[in-house]
Formats: sequence, structure tokens, C-alpha cells
Amino acid sequence: MTPIEKANELVRKFKKYTYYPKTKDDEIFVKEIKENSKQCALIAVDEIINTGLLSNQPIKHQAIADIHTEYWKEVKQEIENI
Repeated sequence: MTPIEKANELVRKFKKYTYYPKTKDDEIFVKEIKENSKQCALIAVDEIINTGLLSNQPIKHQAIADIHTEYWKEVKQEIENI
């Protein structure tokens, strides 16, 4: 899955958890849900990047860990661009 596909998937998955009763202004409502979903997805990705599990691998696995870390950083960038 590409970083942009993963970013969109994460934001979409969090949308159902950021719902709150509709306000009178549907446009504001939609923007708030999108922004809240993005923030949840960013928190999740930051947790993945910052756990240290990806960067504290034995040397023989470090190249793979570096690739995974770079992937998640790209996902984060894509979420920020949504």
C-alpha cells in the first residue's frame, strides 16, 4: 500500500470516532470531522514512528527498519496534506 493510500485509509477509519451531533452549519461540521480524523491518524502514526521498535533492531534488520520508518514518515506527510 502506498503512503497516500495508507494515509487516506487511516483518516477514513478514524472518521467514525470523531462524530458529534450536527451543528447548524454542515460545512463546519464536515471540516471538523475531517480535521479531527486527521489528528487521530497523526497521533497513531507518531506512536508507530516513536516507539523505537523500528529503529532499535539488530544491525542485520536495521535496513528494513529504516525503510519502515521512512514509509511511516511519508504516511504522516500525506495525512498532513489531506
